[in-house]
Amino acid sequence: MSTRTSRSARRAGLVTVLAAAGVLAAAGAASAHVTVHPESYAKGATDCVLTFRVPNEENSAATTKVQVFLPTDHPVLGVLVSPRDGWTAKVTTSKLKKPVKTDDGTITEAASEVTFTGGKITAGHFEDFDIAFGQLPDDTDQLTFKTLQTYSDGKTVRWIEQPAEGADEPENPAPALKLTAKGAAEDDGSSSASGNTGSSDAKSSAGTKSAAASSSDSTARGLGVAGLIVGVLGLAAAAFALVRGRSARP
Repeated sequence: MSTRTSRSARRAGLVTVLAAAGVLAAAGAASAHVTVHPESYAKGATDCVLTFRVPNEENSAATTKVQVFLPTDHPVLGVLVSPRDGWTAKVTTSKLKKPVKTDDGTITEAASEVTFTGGKITAGHFEDFDIAFGQLPDDTDQLTFKTLQTYSDGKTVRWIEQPAEGADEPENPAPALKLTAKGAAEDDGSSSASGNTGSSDAKSSAGTKSAAASSSDSTARGLGVAGLIVGVLGLAAAAFALVRGRSARP
């Protein structure tokens, strides 16, 4: 093979490698969202847990602070936290504009923010943060939990965007929890079917749904990345064939 042909082959190979790297990097960035699990609960569900999964998407910095903001227009009552090893949690409460009447009396204050600090999420890893609740609201179809993720280099990613109806997912979507009708809880797989006091069965169901949702999501992303890689490899094969064809000419 001539020196010119050899250089052409090397260039084609380099372009292919860079394209593949770009595809993988884009796919990884697109999948690194802060999410809440399970994805849904029954309206008015009681005594269960919300798990916020926070991935680290920076290669040169660690996540050192996570702030989860709870809605106060549709408050989550009876918030409790049990942070993982190395992390501490601070719960901030706010006065409610509209008090909530419960069997135990009228609630005038509720948690509005939970801040986790003290630990680190390094590159290529994630952390799950659990927030237990006494009762979810029953007067809305969805709860949005705006979240701030702060890195060791001072950068803060604001997971606060809400998708418009019929629009594509925004770049930094806020974690969202769907609230289903109590009677439909069993049909849609919600872990609190009746909305009554949760038992170990309800918590187990929540964990199962979280794992299933995570597994399904990971599988879909994996297939998407695989398809992109196959496409890049196809382009590489075509480029190589073109170079070989040129080298074979007299």
